[in-house]
Amino acid sequence: MLNFLIQSFHINSMSVFEAVMLICFGASWPFAVLKTYKTKSVKGKSRLFLSLIIIGYIFGMINKIINTVDIVFWLYVINLLLVSTDLFLCLLYRNRES
Repeated sequence: MLNFLIQSFHINSMSVFEAVMLICFGASWPFAVLKTYKTKSVKGKSRLFLSLIIIGYIFGMINKIINTVDIVFWLYVINLLLVSTDLFLCLLYRNRES
């Protein structure tokens, strides 16, 4: 486990582009979660879309574990938690849109 954490702070040149992509995607999720939480409205949100994004992040994390564990792995984790929170709120508030 310690070796995994030590390796996770190494970043290679290819991971820089992946990191920027995840940071850009991840920048919008806190706003989406906050909006859903404040308005308690999930109108226009797709649970299927959020689920597919979660699956994509999980496979990105698996790729990092199998190939090169670096700090980008933790960006996947943060994004996964944010999207999962949004999906949870969608499930929680889905019956309010009647």
